[in-house]
Amino acid sequence: MSRTVDQGAPVRAPQWLLQGELAMCPCGCVGKRTKGSYLRKTITSGAQLLQQVMFTEDTAARAGLLQRIDPRVKVVATVVLLVATSLLRTVPALFALYLATLATAAASALPLGFFIKRVWLFVPVFTGIMVLPATLSLVTHGEVVWTLWHWHGHPEGFTRQGLLGASLVVSRVAVSISLVVLLTLTTPWVRLLAALRGLGVPKMFIMIIGMAYRYIFLLLNGITEMYQARTARTIGSARHDGSARAFLGASVGTLIGRSHQLSEEVHQAMTARGYTGDAKVLHRFALRPADGLYLAAAVAVSVLVVMGERLLVH
Repeated sequence: MSRTVDQGAPVRAPQWLLQGELAMCPCGCVGKRTKGSYLRKTITSGAQLLQQVMFTEDTAARAGLLQRIDPRVKVVATVVLLVATSLLRTVPALFALYLATLATAAASALPLGFFIKRVWLFVPVFTGIMVLPATLSLVTHGEVVWTLWHWHGHPEGFTRQGLLGASLVVSRVAVSISLVVLLTLTTPWVRLLAALRGLGVPKMFIMIIGMAYRYIFLLLNGITEMYQARTARTIGSARHDGSARAFLGASVGTLIGRSHQLSEEVHQAMTARGYTGDAKVLHRFALRPADGLYLAAAVAVSVLVVMGERLLVH
């Protein structure tokens, strides 16, 4: 039995769709919030890594400044700027070079927020922890600017010399990472490997890097599939006990076996298709006047920053 709808009558949502239902609120007054599994967090992080790599491929295809430059020229320019960064000895000079890096990222149509977070999320975690002991008077003697305790009547804490040294190390690492991230965000991975090969990097080195890059995602995919298979066969909430640790250990062993077998199959398939270790790209590299101008600008900025710092210091 069919029912016609009047064209002039207003369309209303059904009453069962508008009724509110009892749900778990975040305050915990109805239900109990469960603690996230460390394994689930690891899988989520792996998925986020894949999303970032896909976003990197999108940014490398944009019509920006560095996207138009030959990858070989970008590699050489990045090495020149990294050498200049290692020669700088003051924080203001490093900050000036960092501002130049941000300006280049903006000219290359990169989101500055994403670019800055990708650099500074790693610098405080690794570099900051490493240089933190050097800021204390126990390691670096000098003028104590922040007293933490007293030892035999002498103040102990953070010294001015230690803080200056730590800020110099953190700034240098931040600029170096920014330059490398700028190169990787504006250059597709295959073209970057082809540029390294074109600059004389050994074939075996290119092959190892390329295979390792691909295997990261294959391993992440294998881990995700095993975890989803276990979750689909688990009734109730997951338990964080010996069985979970046993599953994790068995998964690691299975993953190692699968990766070894897959590596043999992939190597045989690539060899059968004529792979010799060279990265192949669709477009042939050709130097243009814009490439020479960018390389000259990178060298000029490096010399200007290094020599300007030397003149200001003396």
